[in-house]
Amino acid sequence: MAVTDDIVATYRGPRRVMRRLLAGERHEARALAYLIAALVVIYIAQWPGLSRAAHFAPEVPLVQRMVASFLAVMALLPAFYLVAALGHLVARMFGGSGDYFGARIALFWALLAVSPLMLLQGMVAGFIGPGLQAGAVGGIVFVVFLWFWLSGLAVSESGAKS
Repeated sequence: MAVTDDIVATYRGPRRVMRRLLAGERHEARALAYLIAALVVIYIAQWPGLSRAAHFAPEVPLVQRMVASFLAVMALLPAFYLVAALGHLVARMFGGSGDYFGARIALFWALLAVSPLMLLQGMVAGFIGPGLQAGAVGGIVFVVFLWFWLSGLAVSESGAKS
């Protein structure tokens, strides 16, 4: 199934998609590809807000803001590996029987699957600016991300591979 189809299917049933992802071949390259794709979309989602900020504060040019944003997003790459490991360790304390790879897939897939909503959040930040609407969309993105991640982590820690 195509990644875009899996993203849409995740909004209907994140556990089912996670079972399918974990049943596939176990390549670290796949997990890393999910993470890098998610980080690229997160970076792109920031462009409207960066453009707005550059328009209202022209002393810092847009290109400078974009480079700084790119470096910041890519610097998070190892932090997400740490968060995935911590998620696995916490799940293990509560009786989880999965492994670190499953925890990485759960977190990285959740980030990639929520990326369309992050694009919406970026457009709200760029066109409307900070305020109630941006906060509401950000809250929705966070709740959906937690739903995807915790559902995927539950599947990966249950030992279910099919």
